[in-house]
Formats: sequence, structure tokens, C-alpha cells
Amino acid sequence: MNTTSLTGRRALVLGGGGSTGNAWLIGVVAGLADTGLDVTDADLTIGTSAGSTAAVQFAGAAPSDLYRQATTAQATTPDRSHASRPAPNRPVTTHLDRFRAIIADSVDADEMRRRMGAAALGLEATSDGTWPATWRSTVAARLPVDVWPERDIAITAVDAATGEPVVFDRTSGVDIADAVAASCSSSLPFPIGDGRFIDGGYRRNENADLAAGHERVLVLAPFGGRTMHPLAWGMQLAAQVEELRAGGSRVETVFPADEDEHLFGSNAMRPALRPEAARAGHRLGAALAERLGAFWR
Repeated sequence: MNTTSLTGRRALVLGGGGSTGNAWLIGVVAGLADTGLDVTDADLTIGTSAGSTAAVQFAGAAPSDLYRQATTAQATTPDRSHASRPAPNRPVTTHLDRFRAIIADSVDADEMRRRMGAAALGLEATSDGTWPATWRSTVAARLPVDVWPERDIAITAVDAATGEPVVFDRTSGVDIADAVAASCSSSLPFPIGDGRFIDGGYRRNENADLAAGHERVLVLAPFGGRTMHPLAWGMQLAAQVEELRAGGSRVETVFPADEDEHLFGSNAMRPALRPEAARAGHRLGAALAERLGAFWR
């Protein structure tokens, strides 16, 4: 194994997955913590879309507190603040159909990103312009911190104008709430300065390859590593894991249990399912704690 390029110890990767995915990520990390394994002490945390929210939540609140919120308040009061696929007055199915059509018309991932950005900018042109402020306020309200923590957090997005991937961190000069709002912006573009940004999942759903150079990489993937893209594009988690291992990293992946698959996919944007998703994640985290502890410590 080639380890000469490894410069960091441990990286935690939190993939996208909508409202239920965010709750599941919280549940997994809380389940691990309640069994004695704290993975929030990673040297680098990479967050994408719903995972970007979780990354910042873990930086400012205990997993047990986040888990309690996900399984109690959500059970009685739907919380639209965790809807990481905002598209006012447009159903999820419409967005997914648009996404599939753009993939079908694209020759590679770069073209797909450019087309997704152009589509988002087109929607922006027909909107009333009020969404960005509302979305930022929603995102900021669910984050326990309003400044970047000292720990290393990388939040992914894509430039809507160019299709180029972007990674925000505490050195980027971007407010943390803006970075998360951009990473979670799937249909409409989120403005930061003179730029417009869309969901970091358009780069790669988990973006685990950004953990290159770390000895151990733990990937929590609410969508189970699946992809809607042609495998030849290399967007899938399996390709990212292969790249990491080729660079000398040890990698562990965690996916939802088969019996919990109904919580994701077309149901990912249903806040009412957050308590069930959080509990499913907690069960899984607790069950995996011993094995992952040997890997992480």
C-alpha cells in the first residue's frame, strides 16, 4: 500500500440525502457516540447538501442533542428548514425529471453541471427574487453556530455560471450559513457575492474523494452510494472509494439498512419521516460501533 502521500489522519464524509438523510446522519453519529465512539473529532469533515448541514450541526452541538431534536420536535411539528432541495411551487418529481433529462442530454459530468447551472439560472430569472433571503434565514436557523469553527470543515457546491466545483471552508471568506445554503440549493441558485451556486451533490453525491491524503476515511451515505449518472462518468461512490484506496487511504462506508430504504429516494424530502430516519440511523450506528471503533481509533 502506498502511504507516502497521506498527510492527515481521519476524515468524516457526510453525503447528501435530503431531509430524511440529514436525520439519518444525525442518528448514525449519535448511535456511535452513545456506544462510546465519537467520530465528530475527525481532522476533516466533508459535507455535501444535507451532509453540509450535519457537518456544521456536529461542530456546534452534541450528537445526542441533535438526535433528541430530530426524534421529538419533528414528530409533532414538520420542520421545512431541513428541506435541502428547495424549489418553490415545483414538486420533487418535476425536478427529478429535469435532472434525468439533463443527464441524458449530457456527454459527461462537466456538461451535466453546466446544464444544471443553466437550468437553475433560468428558474431564477422567472422567480420573484425573494427565495434567497428566505432560504438563508431558514438555513441559519437550524445551524448551532454562525461562524466557522476552528475544526476543518469542507462544504461543497457548484458554480451555476460555469459548472465548476467549489469547496468552501473557513478560509474562503464566505459566511458559514451562505456556504451551507449554497450546498443545499438544488433547483434555484443561491447567490454569494457576484456568484450563483447550486447543490454540491452535482459534483459527486458524497464527494469522498476530497478526503484524499487521509489515513482513514469514514463515509456515511444516506443514498447508499447509488448514482443516476452513467457509471463511465465515475460519479458513483464506488469510484471515489477506489481512488482513495489507490492513494493509500483505508475507507469504510455506511449505508442505510435494506429495511429502511423507503425513507430515502422519493421520500427524502418528507420532514414527517425524519424521526423514523433518525432512529434507523441510531440503530445502525450502535450496531456498527464496535467494528468502526477498531477502524477509527
